[in-house]
Amino acid sequence: MSLEFRKAGTSDVPVLNSLSKQAFDTDVEVGGTSTGGPPGYMSVPFHMKMARTGHLYKLTENGLIIGGALLFQDGEELNVGRIFINPEHFRKGYGIRMMEAIEDMFTNVKVFTLDTPVWNIRTNAFYTKLGYTEVRRDGDFIYYAKQR
Repeated sequence: MSLEFRKAGTSDVPVLNSLSKQAFDTDVEVGGTSTGGPPGYMSVPFHMKMARTGHLYKLTENGLIIGGALLFQDGEELNVGRIFINPEHFRKGYGIRMMEAIEDMFTNVKVFTLDTPVWNIRTNAFYTKLGYTEVRRDGDFIYYAKQR
């Protein structure tokens, strides 16, 4: 298995947009009230903008795109805006490998942050397993951080 994690280009957007929609639409299986996702999760113009501004990343296996991420760096902090994996590859360790690749890629980052819906039992368990700790919550989201 040859996994690679790197910035995505605009030519990757159609595939990443489709995978994002497929992945986030499965949230209905883990506490979501309906199919759906974060803002722009199924928008080609949104993902094009993210690619053009350098925030869209892709995870490939043997050259095939199997997942993506939106990452936003501000000095020594990196916000993991979202990650998504093709549902065909759920529960095979790809999400863990992607998060490890993110942490390895951004060597100057001292703190990684992210948030996920309170109701999403899958993502809350996933981020906790990876060593992220809850820093606060509101009615809708749990906010996590991981110090290096």
